[in-house]
Amino acid sequence: MTEPSNKSSMTKKDLSPTGGAVLFKDMNVLDKLCYFLGVGLGSGLSPKAPGTAGSFLVLFFAPLWISLGTYPSIAVITIAAIIGIPICGHTAKLMGVHDDGRIVWDEFVGQSMVFIPMLALGKLTAFDGMTLFHILIAFVLFRVFDIWKPWPIRYFDRSVHGGFGIMFDDILAGLFAALAMWAYLIWI
Repeated sequence: MTEPSNKSSMTKKDLSPTGGAVLFKDMNVLDKLCYFLGVGLGSGLSPKAPGTAGSFLVLFFAPLWISLGTYPSIAVITIAAIIGIPICGHTAKLMGVHDDGRIVWDEFVGQSMVFIPMLALGKLTAFDGMTLFHILIAFVLFRVFDIWKPWPIRYFDRSVHGGFGIMFDDILAGLFAALAMWAYLIWI
């Protein structure tokens, strides 16, 4: 059986004998932890727009990025991206569906990347009205690139599979959105 190439073309019954249902009673502790992280601390279980719900939850991590600063934030996001490969891959395996919409760890990483220009340019330092506006712009930019998937994002979304494939298109969307955010912040 071949794996579906993207979230929009697959159904929950494509690979799973349980129709995409996850049986927690059959999981060990590490599987449960991996699943919890893979579904973005539960945000990916939103019945509507789980990717948007996961990206929205990341906005509440802004205080963490502020407290860490630019370079430590880049290090944490890089580590999250690296560990996201096995997290997303194993969560997909547990679900029995490649790149299920409920897997949003990749959105956590991609959305977090858009905060880097704000940190580097000193635009994410406190919570005033302008900072909150910039956070909203960062959210919208990532969601646009993640949903629209311009080339080469769409190519990799459809061509690369497994945990790396799940992560890579969102990393590219995060990079594109971060570049757009950087240009916006320089321009204003």
